[in-house]
Amino acid sequence: MTRHKVDPLRALTDEEREVLTHISRSGSEPASHVARAKALLAVADGKRYTEAARAAGRRSGDAVSHLVLRFNREGLAALAPRHGGGAPPIYGIAERERILKEVRRPPDRERDGTATWSLTTLQWALRQAPDGLPQVSTYTILTVLHEAGFTWQASRTWCETGKVKRKRKAGVVEVTDPDTAPKKS
Repeated sequence: MTRHKVDPLRALTDEEREVLTHISRSGSEPASHVARAKALLAVADGKRYTEAARAAGRRSGDAVSHLVLRFNREGLAALAPRHGGGAPPIYGIAERERILKEVRRPPDRERDGTATWSLTTLQWALRQAPDGLPQVSTYTILTVLHEAGFTWQASRTWCETGKVKRKRKAGVVEVTDPDTAPKKS
């Protein structure tokens, strides 16, 4: 005889059963969602946790037990896997918004020393700003830009042709190329 279940599966509503059935038969849902839906439906049909685990392609009834407990608390949200661990994210929403704010600001030639943003100049500007991010890496900036939908080459701006500001010992000097017009034609 099986032991008494501490937290048996609560009765499924018609809507929940319909959604679980749809997910369990789906070919386009993630495999983890399909397996969890199959396990929950098997338990709802009266199967033991070990039988439900086998029906869902799992080895252990303990995983089904944890899934049932989570489903009782969260409902259909229990089908989605949670964060699997690892280090917590260093940069949250506020820091990501700060990076995007800096990207959207046109660079100042005197203050930033550039006419266009690159990952390195963005990193330098963010590290130097009083409200900036002193430890931000170029990889983090690149990741935030990709997540926000930025494509680097498509949104690039260009400076005026023939004039360049250079840093010299005496200060910032504007250098003009006298052959700009012949080079253009």
